Amino acid sequence: MGEVVRRHIGTAERRDRLALRQRLTASARAESPEEVAGALVALHGTDPAAVHLAVGARLADAAKTVGETERALYGDRSLVRMHGMRHTVFVFPTELTAVVHASTGRTVAARERARLLKNMAEAGAPDAAWLAEVEESTLAALARRGQATAAELARDEPRLKEQFTYAAGKSYEGVHTVSTRLLRVLGVEGKVVRGRPLGSWTSSQFRWAPAPEHPELDPGAAQAELLGRWLAACGPATEDDLKWWTGWRVTEVRRALTAIGAEAVSLDEGTGYVVDGDAGPVAGPAEPWAALLPGLDPTAMGWQQRDWYLAPGLRPALFDGSGNVGPTVWWNGRVIGGWAQRADGEIVWRVLEGEGVGREAETAIAAEAERLASWVGTTRITPRFRTPLERELSA
Repeated sequence: MGEVVRRHIGTAERRDRLALRQRLTASARAESPEEVAGALVALHGTDPAAVHLAVGARLADAAKTVGETERALYGDRSLVRMHGMRHTVFVFPTELTAVVHASTGRTVAARERARLLKNMAEAGAPDAAWLAEVEESTLAALARRGQATAAELARDEPRLKEQFTYAAGKSYEGVHTVSTRLLRVLGVEGKVVRGRPLGSWTSSQFRWAPAPEHPELDPGAAQAELLGRWLAACGPATEDDLKWWTGWRVTEVRRALTAIGAEAVSLDEGTGYVVDGDAGPVAGPAEPWAALLPGLDPTAMGWQQRDWYLAPGLRPALFDGSGNVGPTVWWNGRVIGGWAQRADGEIVWRVLEGEGVGREAETAIAAEAERLASWVGTTRITPRFRTPLERELSA
C-alpha cells in the first residue's frame, strides 16, 4: 500500500485563512460581538478591556463596540465571561457554556474544590459540611439579588468573611478570605459567572451572577464539539497547538480528533489537522489588511507554535515574562510591531520587522490607529500584562 500523500498548507495560505476566519480584513468584519465571539470560539477575558478591544478590531462599525459588547455581556447575556480552557477566564457565546464546562471545567473544578478544602483543613478552618452550608446560602442570596459583589453577598451570608491562613510558615504565606476562594471555585464549577463590572468597561472589579442554565453533557462529546469548533476557526493546527489551547491530555486531544474525523495535512512544522473537508485551497483576502490587536487577543494567542505569523526575534519586546502577548500590529497575516496608548489618549505604534513593509502598510496601520482612537475616546487603557514595547511607547 502506498503512503498517503497529505496536502501541504504553507505559511501564506495559513495567513490567508487567519485573516478571513478571524474577521481581520475589512470585508470579513462582523456585525455584532456575538458574531465575533462565534467566529473565534472564545475571547480572552482575563483583561476586561481586551474583550472590547478584540471585538472593536473586528466590527464593521467600530463605533458600536462598547454599547454592543455591554449589551451582549450584561443585557441579553448572549455572551458570558467564565472559566474555560487552561483554568483561564474567557468570554464565550452562551450556547457554548455547557460544552466548555463538560469538556474542560469538571476536572479543574474537582481539583480546585479539593485544594480549597485541603487549605482550610491545614489552617484549622471549618470543614466541608460548613463550606457546603455557606455555598448553599451564598447561591440562594445571589439568586435573590440577580447579581452582586462579594461584599454584598457577605452581608447576606456573613460566614463568607471568614479568613484562614494559607501556607503557614512558608515564604508565600498569606491570609485568604472564604468569599474569594469559594466564589472562584463556584465559577470553575459553572455555578456562577462574572456579571457587570463596578466601573467602566476597563474595570476588573466584577459583580457575580448565577450561571446560565445548561444541560450536563458527556465529556467526550463535549470535547469533540469544542475541538471541532476551534479547528474550523483556527485550523490547520498541530497536536501540540491543540493540547496547549485546550489544556487537555494528549490522549483526550487524539480521541476528539478521531471523533470529528479530522483530516491530517502537512505543515512546515510537521503534521497538522483541519476539520473534515477543509483541506482544500482557500481564496485569500481581497485586499491588503492591517490590524491593531490588544494584549491577549485570541488570534495572537491562538497557537502554541507561532513562528508562521510572529518572528521569534520580536517576542522579547511583545511578550511579558509569563508568556502573555501585549498589543500587536499586524500586516497581511503577520505581526510586525506593537502599539500603545499614551496618557493624552494618542494611539502610537512601532514597526519592529521592516521586511516588506512600506508606505501602503504604514498608511493602513495609521488608519487602524485612527479607527481605534475614534471609539476608545477619552477612555485610558493600560494592559493588565505589560510588555517592554508597550511600556516604552506609552511613556
